[in-house]
Amino acid sequence: MIDHETTRLSRLVALLTLLQTKRLLTATELAHRFSVSTRTIYRDIRTLEQAGIPVVTQEGKGYAMLDGYRLPPVMFTREEAIALLTAEKLAARLTDAQTAQLSGAAMDKLRAALRRADRDHLETLGPHIQVLGPASQPDPPNAYQQLVTAVALQRVVHLSYCAAATELPTTRQIEPIGLYLSQQWHVVAYCRLRQAFRDFRLDRIQHLTLSEEVFTSRPETLQQYWASQDDERSKHNVIIRFQFANTRPAMAQHFQNTKHQYGWAHQQALPDGSLEVTFFIGSLTYLATWLLPYAGAITILQPPALRERLRDLAQHAHDFFCAPDGPMT
Repeated sequence: MIDHETTRLSRLVALLTLLQTKRLLTATELAHRFSVSTRTIYRDIRTLEQAGIPVVTQEGKGYAMLDGYRLPPVMFTREEAIALLTAEKLAARLTDAQTAQLSGAAMDKLRAALRRADRDHLETLGPHIQVLGPASQPDPPNAYQQLVTAVALQRVVHLSYCAAATELPTTRQIEPIGLYLSQQWHVVAYCRLRQAFRDFRLDRIQHLTLSEEVFTSRPETLQQYWASQDDERSKHNVIIRFQFANTRPAMAQHFQNTKHQYGWAHQQALPDGSLEVTFFIGSLTYLATWLLPYAGAITILQPPALRERLRDLAQHAHDFFCAPDGPMT
């Protein structure tokens, strides 16, 4: 009986916390969250109401807390505090300076609410948790927090962007819909210059300004964008053979670390020690730019058009660097 009441008390506290953090929750969502029946949730809501908690019931929609009502923060468990310590270190290394500062300020408030023993435990554990950023980017881009604000407030962003294909900066006006981290931070946005959704790497943004203009809300989500990209990648089926012995180990490792960004589908080891790799990609030029440094280690099995792209890129580099009046190498 005691165990049952303890479990119910824990659920009531967690339920009260959820109601303070979300605008509307259905009984079905709550039942799934706590692995109980909806009838149990109905009883829990009545218990909170009888205790004087102003839970508002919206028929056919769910439950919400009366606007403006708040309880003092509950105590964090040691495990929850450690999880937030990890989040602080991730924010400090993988976002930008402003987000790292905000995360640190939030953790200071958390530490102030902890028992002394738990504060001492975090202090001891802190040096043993480290987050290392990408080796090619010692400092995170200082654009993350501004773009998060732009997504939340639907603000148009003006930026100077250096595209991978040209390395030349262009001025863009974008309507961002979301951010994601994969090797580098990316923002997906509707680009007014290209009149289409585009994926921008934050480390290629040279300058960024939030405008006062508010763009019209779009129904597109990150999931829909990725689904459309999968459809685009299915246009080209690329197969290459990679001979690791013909390149430096660091280059071979870089190939393995970055292949997922270029439509990698699957691979198989061959008896001669080489690797046969299959990609599904929409832009052969995009893939060719990535593959060019592996000259001598790769063989293009299909399509022939990819060999032509690589040949054009190599010829362009030769003409540029080997011209009599070209730049010194």
